[in-house]
Amino acid sequence: MLLTIWFLLWGILWSVYFLLDGFDLGLGILLPGLGRTEEDRRLIYRVTEPHWDGNEVWLIAAGGVTFAAFPTAYAALFSGLYTPLMLILFALIFRGVTFAFRDQSEDPRWRRLWDTCLFWGSLLPALLFGVAFANLFRGLPYDAEGHFQGTLLTLLNPYGLAGGLLFVLLFCLHGALWLAVKTDGEMHRRAAATARSLWPWLLVLAVIFLLASRRVTRLWDNYFTYPLLLLLPLATVGALVLTCLWMRREAWWRAWFASAGTIAGVTLFGVVGLYPHLIPSSLDPAYSLTVYNAASSPFTLKIMLGVALTFVPLVIAYQTWAHLLFREKVSAAAPEKKLY
Repeated sequence: MLLTIWFLLWGILWSVYFLLDGFDLGLGILLPGLGRTEEDRRLIYRVTEPHWDGNEVWLIAAGGVTFAAFPTAYAALFSGLYTPLMLILFALIFRGVTFAFRDQSEDPRWRRLWDTCLFWGSLLPALLFGVAFANLFRGLPYDAEGHFQGTLLTLLNPYGLAGGLLFVLLFCLHGALWLAVKTDGEMHRRAAATARSLWPWLLVLAVIFLLASRRVTRLWDNYFTYPLLLLLPLATVGALVLTCLWMRREAWWRAWFASAGTIAGVTLFGVVGLYPHLIPSSLDPAYSLTVYNAASSPFTLKIMLGVALTFVPLVIAYQTWAHLLFREKVSAAAPEKKLY
């Protein structure tokens, strides 16, 4: 039971990270298209800045849970996926530096440099997280000793790339909806139009990914074994449909929450389908890492569960306060508000 709790907590923390950091990653990707003027770009930065660092706390939490609860899986992932994980890390570092450095000079070339860093620092994590999780769902070539028998190119298979593109589209839609929520006028209309144009492409890719998951993974086995679990993918599809319906009615907050539900549902669909595996081996199922052979000791799990139940609510409280503080719409004419 304790192992199942930690596995679910692991999946929930990753889904929370993706649904929260997803909107500011999406905004970074959309910056070149939506930020036509310096005023437009400054507006997008102001919408993103109060929340991006708080959102990334959930990445630390998800990584921390992986390390504390499933150290064998953590070691295997960082040894086998070292290159893509380092690319994600450096991309996130440059993205964070952008918010501090961009306004240090009014030189247009200086600002274009950091705008480029924000774009790539948003696109690469979105794409590579999708590729990594899709390959995790598919299975990775780990041998009996837990050594990764592949290269970066091994991960760039059609299913992995489909997962990467799916995450990029999910985050771009999520970011466009957030911008529509937080702005008025021309930027609001542009963001709303972008969200509406992205949704059909997301629907097509989501259908392709679900069909491909049935063909190249074993994710559906748990759902067919326990039919009640089918409520999860059905709820995810429902959230995607509701996103479109709320956009048509111009209920942007509801559309954003429906988009958040879609992102969480896609992540949890894969996590629930994996159970009890953490890293399925594509070489031999016997080489797979599961909650049973990759977990910490029961004593460690009990101690860490207390830590998680103490600090996760504090993070939630902080982010709730931050969102309440910055609940107003953002406009170029309004004075800029700082979190600290």
